[in-house]
Amino acid sequence: MRHFHGATMVDMLVYRGEGAAVVHGEDLYAMRVWDLPATYPPFAAMLFVPSTWFEVSTLRVLVMVLGLALLALAVHLSLRLIEWPRARHRPAAVLFATGLGVWLEPVYTTFQYGQVNLGILCLVLWDLTRPDRSRFKGVGIGLATAIKITPGLFAVYLLLTGRIRAALVSAGTFLTAGLIGWLVLPDASFGFWTRYLWDPSRVGVTALMDNQSLRGAVCRLLDVSDPGLVGLAACAVVGTLGLAVAVLAGRSARLLRRADAWGAVCTAFTALLISPISWTHHWVWCIPLIALLAAEGRSTARRVLLGITLAVFLSHAMWISPHRWGRGVAWYWQLPGSIYPPLGIAVLVAVGLRLYRGWRSAGNGSGADHGIPAGRTGHDAALT
Repeated sequence: MRHFHGATMVDMLVYRGEGAAVVHGEDLYAMRVWDLPATYPPFAAMLFVPSTWFEVSTLRVLVMVLGLALLALAVHLSLRLIEWPRARHRPAAVLFATGLGVWLEPVYTTFQYGQVNLGILCLVLWDLTRPDRSRFKGVGIGLATAIKITPGLFAVYLLLTGRIRAALVSAGTFLTAGLIGWLVLPDASFGFWTRYLWDPSRVGVTALMDNQSLRGAVCRLLDVSDPGLVGLAACAVVGTLGLAVAVLAGRSARLLRRADAWGAVCTAFTALLISPISWTHHWVWCIPLIALLAAEGRSTARRVLLGITLAVFLSHAMWISPHRWGRGVAWYWQLPGSIYPPLGIAVLVAVGLRLYRGWRSAGNGSGADHGIPAGRTGHDAALT
């Protein structure tokens, strides 16, 4: 189990190496730390420059403290997004959930590697909790995309749910950050955007247990290194359906409680599922998912779903498998070794079914999802 492993913070060391390459004018994408290359855009490497100001031992402590602060902020923003619980109970809820959150496998592994995932999560959640009328809505998603690319799907979500200005602000922020990277590091920028971005093998081996994307799960199921057309078709189907469910949820405030929060979670899970590589620590979006399930756990079925979700993310199941490299996985290790993709797909299906039931109820004149009157506004529905 991961609890008994030392925290190497190897990714933190890679980030520090990227910052050092920027400072010393070295080839950013030829740099190696523990044989690991730089995989983020040049703009991200520029943000890592301050990590070179500290010794590694000091940096480990600072990163751990910052990680705990970001975890608490992610919990706070998640609860703010779903408007639960009441304001006077929220500080206690943040404190409790932060203590529990440390043991969630994606969060624990983020700390172990010294990863940036909690920062990316907070940037996106900060954007989503801002009023649609805010002129700065979209900045956080744009910055997150400039650092790690995959949050760009949230800009598509904003666009398709009618927040056109926020989507344009997001795109503008991303392009501005990319331009800054190009001006400061032109050679590295040319190499990244024309070559390294399109090479998933540079990020890691697809079949590894660490990779909890749909593509990785298919590799392990078929016992291959490249899933080929099967993996491409699976990602195309799940990506199309997942984005459709996310957008429909975001546009269905009269039918679905906390519609925008569900839309955001579905967008995140869709991105995680269709990305060629989604390491376990990328699944920190389990934090708002668990918050949503806790807020809506009024029935036995939803409490069971909450319990299953907690069990999955607290189990560290993929690390129990003896097939660490993802090849030759026995059938009875397939589910534990690829536990996040089935859960992600189950969330998309469950939200889709809730929307379908809501439309049927509305069509029959019986009101919206779980008794929300059809005339309620999106804000009112979110507070229910």
